[in-house]
Amino acid sequence: MVHLFRVSKIYPPNHAALLDIYLQIEKGEFVFLCGPSGAGKTTLLKLLFRAEVATEGQIIVNGRNVTRMNGAGVACLRQEIGLVFQEFKLLPHMTALENVALAAEVVGTSRRESRKRAFHLLRELGLKDKHDAKPPALSGGEQQRVAIARALVNDPVLVLADEPTGNLDADMAEEIMGLFLKIHQRGTTVMIATHDTGLVKRISQRVISLLRGRVMSDSNLEDAEASL
Repeated sequence: MVHLFRVSKIYPPNHAALLDIYLQIEKGEFVFLCGPSGAGKTTLLKLLFRAEVATEGQIIVNGRNVTRMNGAGVACLRQEIGLVFQEFKLLPHMTALENVALAAEVVGTSRRESRKRAFHLLRELGLKDKHDAKPPALSGGEQQRVAIARALVNDPVLVLADEPTGNLDADMAEEIMGLFLKIHQRGTTVMIATHDTGLVKRISQRVISLLRGRVMSDSNLEDAEASL
């Protein structure tokens, strides 16, 4: 699903955000990217959906080389990826239903079908009574649920989340993480960048730790070595 081969990202004049990254993530995996601020977590996610371009190396997502894509290819790639951010990034003048449906409409889905998908997702995520509410009237947890519904509306093969619980209290963070686990159970590949080590420890999934742009540990490799 996701392969990175000797990937580096250098920002001018000489800031190495990522250095010589090699990763292989299979279809249907649930992966935490951990590390302190500045470790390279956000940069790695941005490379996967081509918000940034690697300085060196090759990146394969769902069988396609991201580093060689043109504009049309990038647009197609982003239709297959659901994005969830810490800041929610909802349009405040639109209702929850409209925010979710818009993500489907912009890729060519009819308005009727887009709204139908949005309604079902909001209901599934516990927001059936909030579809007409606008973001300012929703709690932080409710806004993040809307953002997750928006990420799922085009049935992505890969969901990327950057600190999705960073603005939430501990109880709501646990609840939102439970939603990501449900998404994973559908067979969707999920990658979550977080510095919340306590939350990660409570959820038994693969953990890749970054520090100063390098992979410092990978629980999959550690488990494999322990079994030898």
